[in-house]
Amino acid sequence: MKRGNFIASLIAIFSAPSIAWNNVKKVFSRSEKGFKIPAGEGRIHGHIQLKGVNANMLDVEISGSDTNGDLAIFEQTSLSQGKGTPLHIHPLQDEIFYVIDGSYIFKVGEDKYDLKTGDSIVLPRKVPHAWTQVSEKGKMLVILQPAGKLENFFVTMSGLDHVPAQEEITKIFNENEMQVVGPGLKVD
Repeated sequence: MKRGNFIASLIAIFSAPSIAWNNVKKVFSRSEKGFKIPAGEGRIHGHIQLKGVNANMLDVEISGSDTNGDLAIFEQTSLSQGKGTPLHIHPLQDEIFYVIDGSYIFKVGEDKYDLKTGDSIVLPRKVPHAWTQVSEKGKMLVILQPAGKLENFFVTMSGLDHVPAQEEITKIFNENEMQVVGPGLKVD
């Protein structure tokens, strides 16, 4: 074995346990204190007002930073009747929506679903999906597991000083571990 390959092998062997230990440490180093999220408040960023895809407002309920990236929960106040998301993929996250109020249509793979108050839907990772708000107003809980970069996506979209063109929206999706693969849904 060449010296360079031997040294690289040793580094790989001895660094793998330290990488694994760091992941174990993260799980056990979580705070043992709970915290309350008051109704109607955005914990970390205040109310996040989106621009571009729709003009909805997001509140971070549970941040990925609270769970070492394992989970994120957002409350979305829907203010954009007839608008939603483009067809997109989360390659690394499963996404769950719970409709608190209002009605929406979802496309998951080739299937379409009508959701109303009290309904939930699971969007598996790697499956193209989109949704559109049908009712005048609405509210949903959005749950991601693992957290991924959706929180950063929301913060980025709200921080824009302009309404982004589709090319910029696609770029921001890509920078946040999502891929736009088609247009949004139209309300029939």
